[in-house]
Amino acid sequence: MPLNRPAERLAPGPRGALQARRWVAGACAEIGRPELRENAELAMSEVVTNAILHGRAPVTVRLRGTRDHPRVEVRDASSEPPTIPPGEGAAELMNELPTFGRGLAIVASYSEAWGAERDDGGKLVWFVPARVPPSSPPDGVLLGWEDEPDAPSFEGDDVMTVHLLNVPVDALQGTLSHGAELRRELRLLAVAHQDTYPVASDLSAFFSALAHDFRGQLGDALHEALRRGRHHLDLEVKSGAGTARRFSRLIQLLDLADVFCRNERLLTLARSDVQVRFQTWLFSEFVRQGNGDDPRPWADGPRPQP
Repeated sequence: MPLNRPAERLAPGPRGALQARRWVAGACAEIGRPELRENAELAMSEVVTNAILHGRAPVTVRLRGTRDHPRVEVRDASSEPPTIPPGEGAAELMNELPTFGRGLAIVASYSEAWGAERDDGGKLVWFVPARVPPSSPPDGVLLGWEDEPDAPSFEGDDVMTVHLLNVPVDALQGTLSHGAELRRELRLLAVAHQDTYPVASDLSAFFSALAHDFRGQLGDALHEALRRGRHHLDLEVKSGAGTARRFSRLIQLLDLADVFCRNERLLTLARSDVQVRFQTWLFSEFVRQGNGDDPRPWADGPRPQP
């Protein structure tokens, strides 16, 4: 079964680093993987030290994934990329890593997979501790700094406006979080298990392209609604040619991703019935309006106030 432990907030300063090492040791014992403890503690020390010294509070730790592939996540509120000073003896290892990941040499040397992602709330650094240190460091799954341009890819006369009416703020927030997690998992499959899941690269590229075009527009509106304490809102979202076709495909792929999640091929949790119903309405609006139909508001809840 997928692991989904609640996040634990760390104390500031050195106490937080000690707390994180104790936490990850306890997590390894709790899931019956004591052989991971030493490497998990070493990788955790590097990530948490960086977050405490160079990130921004709050710093939290969380355990996700499965028992066979437990994923340790460290989140802080800074969007700056992690830069962890290498430990003694890591000079040769640094030369083998990409420029962006050189500072993560220690984490890579004790993990079977690792990565970092910038999102609207800061950044997330994660790793899957290795039972035995790998002979060569795995490539990292790095999202949100170098591979995502600032502007949407569509432009020109083919741009249309999609009207999303009476959108529940909490459901939209959950959809954006689920999307970020799903993209992370697909990228991991594409990098680490290409031979087993050759379709992962295509799926990863598709989801990343959609996120690039729409996440910023939806995220900005969501932040403003949260700031104002609103529970529902109306949105106007710019979209390019092929909207109906792209979102029809998205609805199909999300159903497929749920099957993968239930079979533990992806380490995220499958969507609940409530999430499926909301996301089907949300993405179907892009399909309907892309085909020339009038907007149809979300049926539950009160109308948003101006």
